[in-house]
Amino acid sequence: MTQALEASQGTKALAGVRVLDMTHVQSGPSATQLLAWLGADVVKVEAPTGDITRKQLRDIPDVDSLYFTMLNCNKRSVTLNTKTERGKEILTELIRRSDVMVENFGPGAVDRMGFTWEKIQEINPKIIYASIKGFGEGPYTNYKAYEVVAQAMGGSMSTTGFEDGPPLATGAQIGDSGTGIHAVAAILAALYQRESTGRGQRVNVAMQHAVLNLVRVKLRDQQRLSNGPLPEYPNEDFGEDVPRSGNASGGGQPGWAVKCAPGGPNDYVYVIVQPVGWKPITNLIGRPELTDDPDWATPEVRLSKLDKMFQLIEEWTITLSKWEVLEKLNAHNIPCGPILSTKEIIEDESLAANDMVVEVRHPERGTFTTVGSPLKLSDSPVDIVSSPLLGEHNEEVYAGELGLDVEELRLLKTNGVI
Repeated sequence: MTQALEASQGTKALAGVRVLDMTHVQSGPSATQLLAWLGADVVKVEAPTGDITRKQLRDIPDVDSLYFTMLNCNKRSVTLNTKTERGKEILTELIRRSDVMVENFGPGAVDRMGFTWEKIQEINPKIIYASIKGFGEGPYTNYKAYEVVAQAMGGSMSTTGFEDGPPLATGAQIGDSGTGIHAVAAILAALYQRESTGRGQRVNVAMQHAVLNLVRVKLRDQQRLSNGPLPEYPNEDFGEDVPRSGNASGGGQPGWAVKCAPGGPNDYVYVIVQPVGWKPITNLIGRPELTDDPDWATPEVRLSKLDKMFQLIEEWTITLSKWEVLEKLNAHNIPCGPILSTKEIIEDESLAANDMVVEVRHPERGTFTTVGSPLKLSDSPVDIVSSPLLGEHNEEVYAGELGLDVEELRLLKTNGVI
């Protein structure tokens, strides 16, 4: 293993765990990158042409795209044509030496390579074989799924947006990376169970299912609808489905994004109005008489006029910057948060100090910025190492670990096997 990766793994939580990464694009690579950050030795197996995202959305010609580099840090890369007989033999040996195998090909693709779950179990009874698919068993099984397709069919889009507008996708990649996080949880559980059973097992995670799990509160509200309108929603009309409700929190404490000065596209603060916060808010906005006004004094009466309540707050916030609003509200322990643009986030000193926005040195593109690990373990700190070049570790893995000689490596490359 390369010196940089060895140094980054050290005595990490998943040190000694070998992950065979047969994933591409985002849902799979997001999962295996988290495993790599936790210390697993992740060997990314790519076709000789490479993961398609190496070339997608490039900002620098002939260099791995940020799409690829930001999802494949701390991994090793080998190339392998699994359609060839020799390629299948090499893949068999890689499976034999791995603790976990992860793939997110289309349904049945790995089976058609000749590697059914039964075959994989024969090769390595202790392996955890994880698959990420668009859908579970049923009428959608063979449908293609992408990020926003999963959002559409998992319940997110129908409940996102404003009442009088179309369904909207969220910029958070809950379909792809959200599914990847679910896959990591399942893989870690399977590894833990193996400690007592000695056996590997099959892990399946579907993008639609992961999105649905993240949208569970809307299914809560779907059931509550049978008992009448949802008072914490600002909507006037309720049909048979949970409506889109703009920026309403939809929870026990009402919230909304209110405008701030100077009125730019991200000059907003999201404000939560808790019962205990009502008095200080009325004082801040210059309407102290509303503190004890029977038409405003209790959360119950305010529910019927949420639009008006946040309009009153906005008449105050529009005179201040979002940072001034943040300071004044937090001085009274009122939950709030400014809407941070992507530029503000990438330049946020606190995120950098928390290793959530990190600078990484890439051998070809130079330094790039990426998102660090949100998983903070006191005994397993994460050091972000650059994504691998295509086939960078062929010799290291095939010769150094599988024992193939230099001449065979040359022939494998000449014959298009690697």
